Amino acid sequence: MALNIIIIIFLMAVAIFLIIAEIFLLPGITIAGVAGALFAIGGVAFAYSVGVTTGNITLVASIAGFGAVFLWLLRSNSFNKVALKADIDSAVASPRDTGLKAGDEGITLSRLAPIGKARFGSVTTEAKSVNEFIDENTEVVIISVEGYNVVVDTKQNINNINT
Repeated sequence: MALNIIIIIFLMAVAIFLIIAEIFLLPGITIAGVAGALFAIGGVAFAYSVGVTTGNITLVASIAGFGAVFLWLLRSNSFNKVALKADIDSAVASPRDTGLKAGDEGITLSRLAPIGKARFGSVTTEAKSVNEFIDENTEVVIISVEGYNVVVDTKQNINNINT
């Protein structure tokens, strides 16, 4: 009988440990959660195979034990060391906020295929070509600023259209 009680206590302790690890440490449904559930079911089933009274005591004790460990972990500051505490308080600046407007001239810093980096004066931003790939170090002109998109075309194409 003592060996049966030791087996039941071991199964339930492992079950509680695995389920708590699943809740607090491992994201999603993982092997630990499934194994914890199987250990809990196996422990309670084994306890009921020993006797109905033993099964009832095991069921109530395991629920109480799980609840106690869960509440203790929530109330203690054990997980403050591993919890994410950083707040994101930055925002993406709109090209309109930087003073860019249609007609501004600049140069591409990377290939626009069709999106890449371009510099207009002292402002570096993402730029989107109108209809073609634009190579690096090519002079460009802003066609429009639409939300977060700076639409550009090559200075050569603009000059060809104007002449």
